[in-house]
Amino acid sequence: MVALAARWLLTFCVAAAGVSAQAREYRGHPGAAAFIATMAEKHGFDRDELTLLLAGAQYQQSIIDAMERPAERVKPWHAYRTIFVTEKRISDGVEFWRHHRETLARVQQDYGVDPAIVVAIIGVETSYGRITGNFRVLDALSTLAFDYPKRSDFFTRELEQFLLLTREQRRDPQDIRGSYAGAMGYGQFMPSSYRAYAIDYNGDGLADIWNNPVDAIGSVANYFVRHGWSADGLVAVPAVARIGYDPAPVNVLVKPVLKPGELAAMGFTTAATPVTGAPVSQAAAFPLELEGAEGAEFWLAYDNFYVITRYNRSHRYAMAVYQLSREIAARMADVPG
Repeated sequence: MVALAARWLLTFCVAAAGVSAQAREYRGHPGAAAFIATMAEKHGFDRDELTLLLAGAQYQQSIIDAMERPAERVKPWHAYRTIFVTEKRISDGVEFWRHHRETLARVQQDYGVDPAIVVAIIGVETSYGRITGNFRVLDALSTLAFDYPKRSDFFTRELEQFLLLTREQRRDPQDIRGSYAGAMGYGQFMPSSYRAYAIDYNGDGLADIWNNPVDAIGSVANYFVRHGWSADGLVAVPAVARIGYDPAPVNVLVKPVLKPGELAAMGFTTAATPVTGAPVSQAAAFPLELEGAEGAEFWLAYDNFYVITRYNRSHRYAMAVYQLSREIAARMADVPG
């Protein structure tokens, strides 16, 4: 740790020379001081080294601005969908699948997770590893932990997990970059998720989702299974809603409990069944209403849809992942094995 402390000091002194007078750092910040004390007592971190590290963390107003206007709060579904379900993302997903075909087949065997869902998650999150974020995670988490009161507790815990992670993996916390919220790697795991769900899937002794797509694929599948993914479960099916349907259960992201009879009584039935003659699933679901380009779209969402929302708590996000996965899977069906 002495050598690392020396590197931190040198890096900070060089960086400080170019920092504008308007830049804010976390030297002496009361929140940072309390955090340092906790990390020293709870995890045995050196107080002086942490003080030096956080002195080099910079407040980023752009991060606060981004937190205040996430895309899923302002875009209707039809506009949100056009961001993620695109020809390029579909074709790139097919290429990613082809390149990692053996790993994705192993994931399906080991975890029972649909490879198309794994590919779609990585596609939506980072365009298959090409766009993983350009914020220093140290800056992002420090800004949100110490200067974003509405979610300070959450991001303080994530900063704690980040420092534990970098210590465990012997990485310099100043070098790691990610999203404005501190998510990292191919699958954009927050530090707590990284420590809990990232796995070493290629057997090299390190769970690396920053640079290793094999570990990233296995880690996304592990996350899904740990959150209840069912290999034989449904994700979502188109539905119809009668005039005067009950709006109470619509878009409520809870584990599904409503059976077909209850949904029908509330005004929701599957759209496909009358056409195909297929039996109605007896699995529990909840209704979705999405803002389509030509009016409302209705769906029934099942347990596996709920699992996708554990990755990102947005029904638009989960539907984008699902629809992208279906487009990629359909293209892959035409790709020679």
